[in-house]
Amino acid sequence: MTQIIIHVDMDAFYASVEVRDNPSLAGKPLIIGSLPTERGVVATCSYEARKFGVHSAMNIKEAYRLCPNGVYMHPNFEKYRAESEKLHRIWNDYASASEYIALDEAYLDVTGTAGSVAKARVFAQEIKRRVREEQHLSCSVGLAYSKTAAKTASEEKKPDGYFEILTPEDFSHLMAEREVRAIYTVGERTAEKLNQIGIFKIGEIQPRKEDVIRLLGKQGKMIVDLAAGIDERKVVPYRPEDAKSISREMTFQEDVSDYEFLKHDMKSITRSRILPYVDDAVTIYREAVRLLNQVQHRPVRLVGVGIYNLSKEVYQQLVLEGFREEFSSSPRDELHKELLKLREIYHLDYSGHLDEIYKGETLYRTVEYMRKKKKRSPQ
Repeated sequence: MTQIIIHVDMDAFYASVEVRDNPSLAGKPLIIGSLPTERGVVATCSYEARKFGVHSAMNIKEAYRLCPNGVYMHPNFEKYRAESEKLHRIWNDYASASEYIALDEAYLDVTGTAGSVAKARVFAQEIKRRVREEQHLSCSVGLAYSKTAAKTASEEKKPDGYFEILTPEDFSHLMAEREVRAIYTVGERTAEKLNQIGIFKIGEIQPRKEDVIRLLGKQGKMIVDLAAGIDERKVVPYRPEDAKSISREMTFQEDVSDYEFLKHDMKSITRSRILPYVDDAVTIYREAVRLLNQVQHRPVRLVGVGIYNLSKEVYQQLVLEGFREEFSSSPRDELHKELLKLREIYHLDYSGHLDEIYKGETLYRTVEYMRKKKKRSPQ
């Protein structure tokens, strides 16, 4: 094996953290995400909820229809991030390179640190043991020769599982009878195209590789390779300074038609849009408001801003502190003016904890409070 890769995937991460911290939830169908009375989707759910057909990214109304007796709760992202950092410290003890995927999974390159499959097996079991003993959580681990095979392996025996795929031949044999959507990069539309030419299973791809490449071009070549178990991608550690884009968004529980409200909160209620080159938060805010003013005024479900084509040469994290400093340096002290407006309209006290309202559930509660307060206020 030229590479030895471990893929670690936490089992129902958010839900498992909540059950660990509140044992009364154990054994219950726990659904993390929006509440049934709100707009939104399922972030994750316990395995008890999955028995009812509930799954991640499902519309919350559909989840409630399938599982009306489930326990529904909002996610606590601050808690999950803190837990994720502890997990990363465990995983990093075994890898020469770690590539994190969201908060709850990672590819670990153990080629150099383990040196052999036998030692990598020991690493995999140690990771499972330490996650269980130190964090009181369970994870599923896959050991393989490639990233695709490692991720596939970690999904084979969930929850709390372990599986190996050591050769491309093992991968091809395992996947031959599975639907083409089981291949990395094959989504619903690509699967439909393959189905239209009579390819439904992964094992049917290799004998008709010329047809697949002719149909899908460069993507087709990748699919052909993956179906044959060929994946030479390396584990690439993520660095914030390498990001090419930044965006955030929020869905309102009720459509919002008050555009002044949207302007006040553009820093955190966002939708992806291309902006001119900028290097400070205030310019982004002003450009976002300018773009908002060009939009036809009608009830809004989701709004946001995205920044693309970021440069490595000049990197500065855009945080609320920088936003505040830039505004306060303005001769007209624009930030102070805006905060006074918000305080007067919504009776919120921002002194000493401005940053807190931009964190996780606190942000959502604050925005919903402001929206409802504005709705009740006489115009």
